[in-house]
Amino acid sequence: MREYYITYRPKKYLFEGQYGEQYSKRSAQQVFKMALSKAKINKEVGIHALRHSYATHLLENGTDIKFIQDLLGHNDIKTTLRYIQVSDQSLKKVKSPLDTL
Repeated sequence: MREYYITYRPKKYLFEGQYGEQYSKRSAQQVFKMALSKAKINKEVGIHALRHSYATHLLENGTDIKFIQDLLGHNDIKTTLRYIQVSDQSLKKVKSPLDTL
């Protein structure tokens, strides 16, 4: 990322379009599809999966759900709870209050 930043010196957006404008959704989707192809990932998945992955990794690393809600820009916590795919790893970290007695 540092090398990219030094080379391209973006002014407003980290990844800018050809003329310094916001990168288009279509271009981002094409880059994502090419990355899937290069990584030999054959599963049909959209770019929105990056958002799910980001939120899931935050959750697995112990980030408070309220922070995740804020980062994702959700007004209602129910949206965030529905959005995040809770993994087995996260479930194993849950401790019963009875275990502390």
